[in-house]
Amino acid sequence: MYAEYYNLTGLPFQLTPDSRFYFESSVHSKAMAHLTYGLNQAEGFIVITGDVGAGKTTLVEHLCSTLDPQRYVIAKMLTTQTGADDTLRLVASGFGLQPDGMSKGELLRRFEDMLVTNFNQGRRSLLVVDEAQNLTVPAIEELRMLSNFTVNHSPPLQSFLLGQPQFRAIMALPELEQLRQRVLASYHLGPLSEVDTRSYIEHRLRLVGWNSDPSFTDGSFVRIYKDTGGIPRKINALCSRLMLFGFLEETHAIDEETVAQVADELRSELGGGEPAPGSTGTLAANAAPSADIAQFDKRLAQIEAKMDRNEQAIKRALALIASRMEKDSG
Repeated sequence: MYAEYYNLTGLPFQLTPDSRFYFESSVHSKAMAHLTYGLNQAEGFIVITGDVGAGKTTLVEHLCSTLDPQRYVIAKMLTTQTGADDTLRLVASGFGLQPDGMSKGELLRRFEDMLVTNFNQGRRSLLVVDEAQNLTVPAIEELRMLSNFTVNHSPPLQSFLLGQPQFRAIMALPELEQLRQRVLASYHLGPLSEVDTRSYIEHRLRLVGWNSDPSFTDGSFVRIYKDTGGIPRKINALCSRLMLFGFLEETHAIDEETVAQVADELRSELGGGEPAPGSTGTLAANAAPSADIAQFDKRLAQIEAKMDRNEQAIKRALALIASRMEKDSG
């Protein structure tokens, strides 16, 4: 709805990773340098860690989008807590094999044949494992064993492991010493800086035809950074709500006060709202009743305001549909 209101060609702040919106911040630039270095070595493992929503998947998808499909065969695996054998089957499926009904020995033979065929055709096989922190140690070891394959003394398979910060602790386990020796590049993707946060927002807006409508004040960018900590996914979630708020309120300017209001509502909806002063989540015997009443009144006002905006959204949506139907019939 807000895209049409602001004459945008698409939605700039979707939560789903999309390499088209890749933004090369200072931290992403360093991460990309590590990825490129590791890729050029054509062997081993490349490890990228970062907090939830830091942009790990978008980073690697951007890299993959730049690779020649005639030279690279890429398989992507989003992991759950699978054992070694299930991990092997997921990897095989990612490369187009049909592992159902095969013994492990047969599957490994078919997998090696696939790697050899790709290699002889001048194509490198790349495996991208997302959410690697969910892998069991035996599953990680299975991935390491796959890196033992060679064709004419060259490794035909290279792997990218993407995980949350706790994956670094898993990698440090004594039983994964052999895997650590095969890691060619490793980088921890941190949050955006305040300057990069502003540039990131403007970059995504411009990609969908933004022409400073709505406008953002300097203070609004500062507040967005403070409320999101520079985490791209949190920035997307907040900015998407800001755009929706602007559409519902029929405003063409986003200021610091607007950001504060919307961020507060978003936290409350997600259960992350600030408790009343002196409150521990339940009424203590000595808690000040006035503080609880004030908090209740504030929350009630937020709910009423949200309901009012939802009603407005429905009315606006119906008006847009009616307008389109008129144009189509005319």
